[in-house]
Amino acid sequence: MKKNIAIIMGGYSSEYKISLDSGNVVYQNLDNTKYNAYRIHIFKDKWVYVDDNNTEFAIDKNDFSVTINGTKTTFDCVFNAIHGSPGEDGFMQGYFKLLNIPHTSCGMYQAGLTFNKRDCLSVLKPYGILTAESFYINLGDTINEDAIIDKVGLPCFVKANKAGSSFGISKVHKKEDLQQAIDHAFKEDDEIIIESFLDGTEVSVGVITYKGETKVLPITEIVSENDFFDYEAKYLGKSNEITPARLTQTQEEQVNTVAKKVYEVLKMKGFSRSEFIFKNNQPHLLEINTVPGLTTASILPQQAKVAGISMEALFSNAIEEALL
Repeated sequence: MKKNIAIIMGGYSSEYKISLDSGNVVYQNLDNTKYNAYRIHIFKDKWVYVDDNNTEFAIDKNDFSVTINGTKTTFDCVFNAIHGSPGEDGFMQGYFKLLNIPHTSCGMYQAGLTFNKRDCLSVLKPYGILTAESFYINLGDTINEDAIIDKVGLPCFVKANKAGSSFGISKVHKKEDLQQAIDHAFKEDDEIIIESFLDGTEVSVGVITYKGETKVLPITEIVSENDFFDYEAKYLGKSNEITPARLTQTQEEQVNTVAKKVYEVLKMKGFSRSEFIFKNNQPHLLEINTVPGLTTASILPQQAKVAGISMEALFSNAIEEALL
């Protein structure tokens, strides 16, 4: 008997359009001999099932069900394709945990932790994971520009602490541009992380649970046409993503080991994509994404393809792992 799969997409953040793209790619690539797929749009003002005619049916939040033409449908598993809040920060994970509905992403704690860049890096440092020098600011704090520059130097990166897809991020070369970058980041979040610039090769490493085992996918090297891997570089073709990355065997072994260690130390499940920059020939962790992009142009599906894993196999495996 086919399983009913709810593909949740959209969300409450600036990433909702990208999430809709990811969710639709999942919808198009799920094995319809095994699954009945339902596109579920999650927005602040509505949770709805959207059929192939774009007709909307309200989701009953009491049990995450939908009634279509008088027939109530419940779901065997949820495929999480929401980037940002509430799909990547733990809220949906907690909701489905309470309802006892399996889902394809990591647990509530892991989602909340990894979505908070500052907290996640702090947790991983005692395990020997290298990171950039950093400085933290909360909305309302007094801004001491000299103290910031003394700690992280110039150039530096100013980032929203809890935001994805490079929203709210700026590279600052001069002290007089620092305040503008801080103001920009505060438009996305009330917490900021300011990090030292790491001048080296940037790579993205996908780690997933595949057929019951932790699997590190082929590494992608990021070569941005812009000053850094910003939104344009990620989504508007302003970068060259090279898979497999042009690394030495030693570098590849190092970053594979670190990425796998991060996944297992945090007791992750499902998809993850970690970003690293090599400094002094050592991989330094920037951040972890637990609901990475899943479009045909996204990095993790590119990596899976190089590993010989089709979109259909990648998505089916995620569901089967969740149902165990």
